[in-house]
Amino acid sequence: MIRISRAVREKHFGVALATACLVGLPGLAFAETADPAAGTAPTLAQQIDGVFSRLVDSMAGVLFYDFGTGVPLIVLWLIAGAIFFTLRMRFVNVRAFRHAIDVVRGKYDDPKDKGEVTHFQALTSALSGTVGLGNIAGVTIAVSTGGPGAVFWMLVAGFFGMSSKFVECTLGQMYRRVRPDGRVSGGPMEYLDRGLADLGMPRVGKTLGILFALLCIGGCLGGGNMFQANQSFSLISATVADRTGADLSGYSWAYGLVLALLVAIVIVGGIKRIGRATSKIVPLMCGIYLAASIFVIATHAAEVPALLARIVTDAFSGQAVAGGMLGAIVVGVKRAVFSNEAGIGSAAIAHAAAKTDEPVREGLVALLGPFVDTIVICLMTALVVLITGVWENPALEGVEGAALTSRAFESVIGWFPYVLSAAVFLFAYSTMISWSYYGERCWEHVFGRRSTPVFKGLFLACVLLGAVANLGSVLVFTDMMILCMAFPNIAGVVILSGKVRSALDDYWRRYRGGEMRAFDESPEGDSISLGIEPAVS
Repeated sequence: MIRISRAVREKHFGVALATACLVGLPGLAFAETADPAAGTAPTLAQQIDGVFSRLVDSMAGVLFYDFGTGVPLIVLWLIAGAIFFTLRMRFVNVRAFRHAIDVVRGKYDDPKDKGEVTHFQALTSALSGTVGLGNIAGVTIAVSTGGPGAVFWMLVAGFFGMSSKFVECTLGQMYRRVRPDGRVSGGPMEYLDRGLADLGMPRVGKTLGILFALLCIGGCLGGGNMFQANQSFSLISATVADRTGADLSGYSWAYGLVLALLVAIVIVGGIKRIGRATSKIVPLMCGIYLAASIFVIATHAAEVPALLARIVTDAFSGQAVAGGMLGAIVVGVKRAVFSNEAGIGSAAIAHAAAKTDEPVREGLVALLGPFVDTIVICLMTALVVLITGVWENPALEGVEGAALTSRAFESVIGWFPYVLSAAVFLFAYSTMISWSYYGERCWEHVFGRRSTPVFKGLFLACVLLGAVANLGSVLVFTDMMILCMAFPNIAGVVILSGKVRSALDDYWRRYRGGEMRAFDESPEGDSISLGIEPAVS
């Protein structure tokens, strides 16, 4: 009997899957463009879309089952987890906020710590996976659905989500694997597996870890890849058509190829190259978007106080509470998972790679993610849409999502749709390179390290597929896989929360006692201690 080693099995599995994906997926994409004239059989793409449509209906029946309350199961699950973590960690999102800013500024960065990226690069890598089309399109849909009161509930969700992000990213550091070559692997698939094994539940942990990894792989190929390519091309082509009359619909394949090439340049270098790229892209795109938002708001400065008052008062009116919950939370979860993925677990994969020997410290950096993503950027989008009045303009009925956001900016800055299109491209691009890393780490957890080139090839093929194909149900299905990641993640994190609370108490005691050393880096790159951090009250 011939025995085949695991490495050989992984290699042959990888070659077979890569061949199928790199040849079959682009073929499927172009088959989708065939014209199914009357009386002809549906195309292969249409048949696949029909299969996924039935799967979507089944998954939606579970994810959005509301028990007669009007609030879907997935929303209750995420909210309950966020509130639990906030109370369990004694409002760490408030009391540690200032210290978290000091950490991300590099005040405590020791170059000798194990890891692959700095605290700032880890944060921007995680933010690049969350700051995207949900901030532009999802917020506008929430406002259109729930009105001004929806903004309040969105901010509340972001506030509690900071604690969820803290706990899961702290665990990502606690249970990460640092390999001899310096590569780091961490995230829910690791802390569910090894963390629950520490508590005497190895089978449960392994099952939840593999389940999470499989869901993440599916989610990264869809919501973190194909959806980004599809929607960014749609907005860019629509903007060009609206402003110049040119029709770019026949060039989706070229857009997909260029985008795939740009993604490939970064992802072949791993998290270090991703971290370097996102540390430049994220601040740039956020800065441009926020500057434009502030300018639009400033032109309506006299209306801001009344608008803020309306946001609060409408949040507690009967109609707005229902609309706010459905608009800001239900739609937010379905389209952007509260716009920041808190509770989903994906960001823990990026934060696990940060250079630090203090897991809690990286968790504190991570809690800034929902603050930047939801409380800052989403709030700016909401204020622009509300203050310009486009959300209730009868002339714009039928215009929604990113298109409505573009109209809001255009009402004040006539040329801004071009800038917004560029921002959407950067948002989509940065989201894709971050999710490629998430998917690669989960793929490695399930199929082994030797087959990770297969995943990269599959990911790049899906970039092209997403740009040229219109597989609506497939994209919705993969989006739902991202939502489903919350089930194994939050279940395991709740069980492991005691470990995080103990680590947080120890860290905070040392911080308050002035035992934390602050570091700076000399021009020669040597680590220099700046002394002992003074005690804080």
